[in-house]
Amino acid sequence: MAHKFEIYKDKAGEFRVRFKYNSETMFSTEGYSTKASAQNAIDSIKKNGPGAPTEDLS
Repeated sequence: MAHKFEIYKDKAGEFRVRFKYNSETMFSTEGYSTKASAQNAIDSIKKNGPGAPTEDLS
């Protein structure tokens, strides 16, 4: 699969989510205290992301 979400633990012991496309990290989230919260972030991105508008701030 060319794209995926990964949940991992950072050096501070918090759970983070990163999105990878072709093995390149496209973005990562803030740290969460629980894995369930990290999973909720993924679910929210999947649910709300497809319809999100693009804001050009250039």
